[in-house]
Amino acid sequence: MKKWLTFLLVAMLALVLAACTATKDAGKEPDKKDDPKPETEEGTEEGTEEAAGDKILYMNNGEEPTSFDPSIGFNAVSWSALNNIMEGLTRMDEDHKAVEATAEKIDISDDGLTYTFTIRENAKWSNGDPVTAGDFVFAWKHMLNPETASPAAFLAYFIEGAEAYNNGEGSAEDIAISAEDDKTFVVKLTSPNEAFPNIITNPSFFPINEKVASADPKWHTEAATFVGNGPFKLTKWDHDVSFEMEKNENYWDAGSVKLDTIHWAMVNESTTSYQMYQSNELDVTDVPAELSDQLKDSDELRIDDQAGLYFYRFNTSMEPFQNSKIRRAFGMAVDREEIVEFVTKNGEKPARGFVTYGFIGPDGKEFRDTVGDLVTYDPDEAKKLLEEGMKEEGYDTLPEITLSYNTSESHQNIAIALQSKFKEVLGVDAKLQNVESGVFLSDQKEFKYQMSRSSFLHDYADPLNALESFITGSSMNRTTWSNADYDKLIEDIKNETDENKRWDLLQQADKLLMEEMPVFPLYFYNSTTLEKPGVSGILRHPVGYIDLKYADKN
Repeated sequence: MKKWLTFLLVAMLALVLAACTATKDAGKEPDKKDDPKPETEEGTEEGTEEAAGDKILYMNNGEEPTSFDPSIGFNAVSWSALNNIMEGLTRMDEDHKAVEATAEKIDISDDGLTYTFTIRENAKWSNGDPVTAGDFVFAWKHMLNPETASPAAFLAYFIEGAEAYNNGEGSAEDIAISAEDDKTFVVKLTSPNEAFPNIITNPSFFPINEKVASADPKWHTEAATFVGNGPFKLTKWDHDVSFEMEKNENYWDAGSVKLDTIHWAMVNESTTSYQMYQSNELDVTDVPAELSDQLKDSDELRIDDQAGLYFYRFNTSMEPFQNSKIRRAFGMAVDREEIVEFVTKNGEKPARGFVTYGFIGPDGKEFRDTVGDLVTYDPDEAKKLLEEGMKEEGYDTLPEITLSYNTSESHQNIAIALQSKFKEVLGVDAKLQNVESGVFLSDQKEFKYQMSRSSFLHDYADPLNALESFITGSSMNRTTWSNADYDKLIEDIKNETDENKRWDLLQQADKLLMEEMPVFPLYFYNSTTLEKPGVSGILRHPVGYIDLKYADKN
């Protein structure tokens, strides 16, 4: 049912693999939560791993993972590793479909509300403990606990009692998840949801070893104390520099794992990672924008679909962006074609709505094509809207405007392009604020920025996943925008069982979001990487997380 269009972007997930013939160090990293970039790390003397007979794959995570607590690390720089050192009930296969993983069997009730998962007898943690249904109950309640403040909690709201508990209006006992015995995990939904097996491939739904976490709440902060259940185990972690994982001999499907070791560096700039790739210090690199034309015909170029987009958020509680006309003026002052052609330069599609390409409706038509262009480059209309908005607010002079972005060469280039366009079209002299990645997201969540960059990667394959981020109070909102009509639309979408009616409601939500414009989109993601000959089996999903279970290196 999915048709993912191939558009080309410097991999937002930017996972850069450092080569097995490496002879030097890699450094540190880049772009955060929403988007990632790269830096590097220490390799081995040429021929050493061949002599030892080990298969060592060198990758780049871009930056320090936000957290290896699966309930907290809700972003690409955490998911990339978590998806390989941990595993949920289901896992994405080579066809991008959710299949049994830690669960060997899934039974669904006739009414579609109750899922019963049978956990594999040989499913074990990296310390040898058996994976139990209780570990899933513990982990999911941990995610939904208001004190955890998990940014992923909203994904579980389709489970009976989950939203009420997360909002402080119910108890943990009311969540309809239970362990009937050590190997039987039962979940009851509020309404039928065919996407459920796909949704729970998200790392936020991974189990947590209850015994380990109860004894040490900081179990996930160091390699020495980390316990996972994935194809690999975390063995080293030099914070802000690198981490390393090795094949997990206790993994239930260890026979399918070909790599012995994966070394992850943290490197920021795409040009640096490309130079390392050229000198055989990396197996894979993203494509620097300035070299995209030169490298577009390379035999080593790999293009993968990526469901997500790059956008900017307005803080609707900060002047002057409390006014929707002023917000729309800024959104319409941006030439998206110009940005993808001259700034990012990797064949991305300009984003003229919030929902990305790749979602086919019950009528067989592409969602994005059906809705059409909701925000376009229109200098005259932008000037008119700015003038009207300023008049409504009584402004003779527009309050000072600051664009904030987290440290990255690509983010800076885009911010400079926006700054130039705001001056050209609106006559606004916007300031730029570069914030260290580790601080940026927490400050954005606390609404400290007036206008700030962001990006979104789909957690599951449905337009709702993107649109539900902007309901009132959502941890993903980060704009302070609240609209009762929009909230009602999202609620209706979740309860609508008629696919045609549901699809129409989704389109209405996309239109309303762009009419109110608490955010303005720039471009839709794709992933372009260079991959060395000999590297194979790396799975990159349009909606999902990099998977190295079947990766190999010759």
